[in-house]
Amino acid sequence: MSSEDGASNNERLLAAARDDNEEMLTEVFEQGGFDINFQDGLGNTGTAVALLSTNLIKPSAALHYAASLGSTDVLELILEHEECDVDPINRLEKATPLHLAVRIEDPELRVLVVSSLLDAGANTGIKDKNGDTVVEVAAGDVQVLALIRKARAQAAVSLDDVASDDDASGSGSGSDDD
Repeated sequence: MSSEDGASNNERLLAAARDDNEEMLTEVFEQGGFDINFQDGLGNTGTAVALLSTNLIKPSAALHYAASLGSTDVLELILEHEECDVDPINRLEKATPLHLAVRIEDPELRVLVVSSLLDAGANTGIKDKNGDTVVEVAAGDVQVLALIRKARAQAAVSLDDVASDDDASGSGSGSDDD
């Protein structure tokens, strides 16, 4: 029995994220029996976060793999899953997938992955083990910083809309009573 055949769907989920294997991920989704926020307890295998070329990071979820490796097809499928936690924190760096995405070397791929995570609601205020938010990690990257500012502005507008709706939803129409 090959390791892929004997792998749990959680392990296959991580493998799909590492390899940007949309077909495998779709199979896992169809079969069920997985946790979209599954954390690997085995640590780095050396290829898990190849872009950082270090064994110091221990990605904790498929989303970490997909984000850090720029596995865009799988990233989008994971983000669309209704139970996906867009801000899981890994163990060694205390980093979110967004922290890892802003470190992708290829500028176009970095912008694409960061944009996807921000569109999915990634929190830009979470600090890693060094006390850095993604703004500090992305310092100097004008495109990524612009995406972060835009996401923060949209979140603020959305919160204002919610507050306004709550304030206006009193009794009746309210508009003719003044």
